[in-house]
Amino acid sequence: MTKTSSTEWISHFLASDPPRSKSLVMTIFGDAIVPHGGMIWLGSLIELLAPFGVNDRLLRTSVFRLAQEGWLGAQRDGRRSAYTIVPDALARFGRAYRRIYAPLRTHWDGSWTILIGSNGSVGAAERGALRKELLWEGYSVIAPGVFGHPGADAGVLDDILGRHGVQGKLYVCRATELPGVTQRPLRAMIDEGWDLSVVVQAYAQFIAQFAPLLAVLQAQPVAPEQAFVIRSLLIHAYRRVQLHDPQLPVELLPEPWPGSAAYDLTRALYRLLYAGAEEHIMATLRREDANAPPAQDSFFERFGGLR
Repeated sequence: MTKTSSTEWISHFLASDPPRSKSLVMTIFGDAIVPHGGMIWLGSLIELLAPFGVNDRLLRTSVFRLAQEGWLGAQRDGRRSAYTIVPDALARFGRAYRRIYAPLRTHWDGSWTILIGSNGSVGAAERGALRKELLWEGYSVIAPGVFGHPGADAGVLDDILGRHGVQGKLYVCRATELPGVTQRPLRAMIDEGWDLSVVVQAYAQFIAQFAPLLAVLQAQPVAPEQAFVIRSLLIHAYRRVQLHDPQLPVELLPEPWPGSAAYDLTRALYRLLYAGAEEHIMATLRREDANAPPAQDSFFERFGGLR
């Protein structure tokens, strides 16, 4: 693989594991468009997606569906259309991408956050939507109607409950072991709540897929467009693995935890790619908007600092 060029790697990746267009649009918005203000003209988006084999029709269908689902908003200027992340979705984008760019640092204080829904307190539609997002956020169903997580973020949880209109309808508490009572340790609930073998395998596959690129990129820098394509595929693949990672505290993870190695690899590759990719992004944005802003300062804080 050390003799394989970046062009061959991209071609092989897109042929063997092509990303779905709608999901790829989400990745590119979060990774590349949000740092530049969150708005992009459709023509520029078409140009950015072209190297991935996403044609005009597929892209228009994808952004239309994302707008219907409440992620993107559209605006027109004559015959031109632009898309932006709607304010209500921006916080969710921020949460998702903090998981990607921030190192694993959550430590366990010995407690669990527990959510309990009594019979009839939440309607079926609310319950289904809430369950889906809690599972995405890494919670486990530890008993019928009971969700738990050993490293939950209270602010994130309050936001989720508020958006689903169930604040005040669930019992939310912090549970710890009761001294003086013989019991199973709370850490034993990890094995019952999550099948981490699936996550371990996904991280291992990610590392096998992207690790050979490191030597290639260290040996020879790539052109700006190629840097953008590889950076987008990198974050897209890493995000896909992280969707299944419950983000447990480090003390509760098996050793060695492949998520740490996957993060280190992603950081190393991203640092080699970001500057060239930004050159391509800016050139593309400014072909339709001469005033397109450069990346915000927060962009350069990703992965512990890019500069």
